[in-house]
Amino acid sequence: MTASTTGAGPLERGSRGSRVLVRVLVAIALIWTLIPLGWMLLSSLKPTAEVTAATPDVWFGPTLDNYRNLFSGGNNLWPYLRNSLIAAGCSALLATALGALAGYGLARTTARGKHHLSFWIISTRMAPIAAVVLPIFLIFRVLGLIDTLPGLVLAYLSFNLPFAIWLLNAFFAQLPPSLEESAQVAGCTPWQAFRHVVLPLTRPGLVTTFVLCLVFSWNDYAFALVLSGPRTQTLPIAASQLVTQTGIDWGQLTAIGTVVVVPMMLVGLAVRRWLVTGLTMGAVTGE
Repeated sequence: MTASTTGAGPLERGSRGSRVLVRVLVAIALIWTLIPLGWMLLSSLKPTAEVTAATPDVWFGPTLDNYRNLFSGGNNLWPYLRNSLIAAGCSALLATALGALAGYGLARTTARGKHHLSFWIISTRMAPIAAVVLPIFLIFRVLGLIDTLPGLVLAYLSFNLPFAIWLLNAFFAQLPPSLEESAQVAGCTPWQAFRHVVLPLTRPGLVTTFVLCLVFSWNDYAFALVLSGPRTQTLPIAASQLVTQTGIDWGQLTAIGTVVVVPMMLVGLAVRRWLVTGLTMGAVTGE
């Protein structure tokens, strides 16, 4: 009598149990992640008195006063939002573009010790920000880059670029060189083969790199605290200014937390197909 007539075999039962376990773990991770975010969103819509009430109330009359107060009067958040968009966006674009060029060159070079070079590049990303922020501050002060958006872009780029090179190098290494060789036989220059053959095939890696670099820059606090000034402060700095010696404005703090989190969530959802493919490193396969 076969396993199909006597019920599921041990392998099938084990596979089914693994799927159930994975679903349970995913559900726990979702609950762990979404409940704080949901509570922050609800708190940002509560009147000030209800945010700090001793007994939390789920049923309340929602209001947008906390958001209005953020974008009006002395707490105008627009300059902070503009600075974050420019600094994080430019840094992510530059890191992706330069990382693609350097990562491709590293993947295709046959020089000895390229693996050591690759490790050295990513090792610069492992250094804590606290160890490099003072030297960068001294260099930027001499160059006149303190309290400037180009200075913030360069500071973010110093940490984003090694990560972009390392990640994109892995994608380019999976592409068989015969693809570029075939394009060159068909009349393409090396640059045209790179633009029209290599980059389209590694699009998931490019999108993944851009999104991760954007998130790193968008959430940065240490570089913005040390290198920015009154004209270039970003959203994390604005959030920290709501915590004062006289108290904490929890309503506005949860509102600005929502403003910081939601754009990155929307970006992730918009490119989720490319992001998932890129993170699983399954975009392309070698020969």
